[in-house]
Amino acid sequence: MERLYSQYKDRMEFFVVYVQEAHPTDGWQVDSNVQDEVYYRQHQSYDEREEVAQSCTIGLHISIPTVVEEMDNAIDEAYGAAPERLYLIGKDGRVVYHGGAGPHLFDLEELDEAIQKMEASVKVS
Repeated sequence: MERLYSQYKDRMEFFVVYVQEAHPTDGWQVDSNVQDEVYYRQHQSYDEREEVAQSCTIGLHISIPTVVEEMDNAIDEAYGAAPERLYLIGKDGRVVYHGGAGPHLFDLEELDEAIQKMEASVKVS
């Protein structure tokens, strides 16, 4: 994702939207989180969510701008974001690309193709 961000950031905006914990310690904890020592409970406040988002951004070396979802989880619910999703949204607000559940069904080549196709259609218009 960082490669695509570096390649296209001068022509379009990228954001990581940090949503509710998919595998909290007080919910459905997964073996990979235990192995990686990722221990976060479900956020009890926006400040807590923001703090965890910042920790993840730093720990994972994410340079893509990160925004934090409000506690109502409206984005997560509207976009089926948990645990992770890739979306490409056009200037008109319509979804141009909706990727599979990540990280296992991420297809960055497919996203790259969708970006190129969107750019080509903008140039033609």
